[in-house]
Amino acid sequence: MEQRNKLQVFHSITEMQRIFGLPKPLHPLISMLDYNKVEITSEMLAHPFVMDFYNITYNESAGCRMKYGQTVYDFEEGGMFFTSPGQPLTGIQTGDSRSGFTLLIHPDFLRNYTLDTKIKSYGFFSYSVNESLHLSAKEQVIITTIAKNIGDELETAIDDISQDVLISQIELLLNYSHRFYKRQFITRKPLNNALLEKLDKILDDYFNDKTALMNGLPSVQFLAGQLNISPKYLGDMLRTLTGHNTQQHIHIRLIEKAKEILTISDLTVGEIAFQLGFEHPQSFSKLFKLKTNLSPLEFRASFN
Repeated sequence: MEQRNKLQVFHSITEMQRIFGLPKPLHPLISMLDYNKVEITSEMLAHPFVMDFYNITYNESAGCRMKYGQTVYDFEEGGMFFTSPGQPLTGIQTGDSRSGFTLLIHPDFLRNYTLDTKIKSYGFFSYSVNESLHLSAKEQVIITTIAKNIGDELETAIDDISQDVLISQIELLLNYSHRFYKRQFITRKPLNNALLEKLDKILDDYFNDKTALMNGLPSVQFLAGQLNISPKYLGDMLRTLTGHNTQQHIHIRLIEKAKEILTISDLTVGEIAFQLGFEHPQSFSKLFKLKTNLSPLEFRASFN
C-alpha cells in the first residue's frame, strides 16, 4: 500500500478500495463492504482522508475508535455513523471488527432520483463521529437486514430495475436511521437536557459579560463549538426537546434578556441593542416586536 502522509482525497470508490487493498466494487458508484467478507485493518484507516461520496458505517463490535478533527472517540457499544462527501476523517480500528458494514454511495448514483435532493435533508450526515447512532437489538436486525438486501442486490445480475431497487433500499435504510436517531434523542433525554442547560448557561454568560457587545450576536457555529457537538446535531436536539431550532433558541434567550434589561434599567433602546450584540438598533427593535408584538419602548411602558 502506498504511503499517505498527507490528506488523501478519494474521488472514486474504485480508487479508494484499490488503495486500501480491497476487492474491486461490483458497481463503480456504490459498494457494500461486509465485514464478514472483507477485513478493515487499522493500517487502512490510520491516515487522514476525504471521500467524494457518502459513507454509512455500522460496526457492531466494541473497541472501535474513530478520529474526527483532533479528537478520538471510543465506541464501547459499537455504533453507526454517516459522513457526506468532503468530510475529513481518520479512523483507528482496533479489536474484532468482523461484524458490521460500510456502504459507500457516490452522488452520481443518485442523479435523477428524488433521493439526490432528499439525502441532504438527513441531518445525521453532518453529525460528528461522537454523535453516532447506537442501535437496540431489534434495530440492529432491521438495519443489518436492509444492508444484506443491498449487498445481495449488488451481487445480482444488473438489469434495468437494479438501480431503482437499490435506491429504494438506501432510502429505507436512511428513513429507519432517522427514526432511530429520533428515538435516541428521547432515550438520551437526561443527557440532552444537561446539554440544554449548558447551552443556556453559555448564552446567559455571553449576554451578561459583555461578550455580545464586543463580538456581536452568538452564532450557531460558536455555540456548537462550545458544546463540542456539530451544528446539525445541536439543531436536531433542540427541535426534539423544545420544538425550536438553534437560531430560534438564541432569539428566545435574547428576548428574555432584553425584557430583563428593559424592566430594571434606564438604558436606551440603542444602548440595549449594542449590549446584546446588534450592529443597528433598528434590527433589535424589529426582532423584539416580531417576538412580542410590542416595541421595546411599548414593552417598557406596559411593564411599568
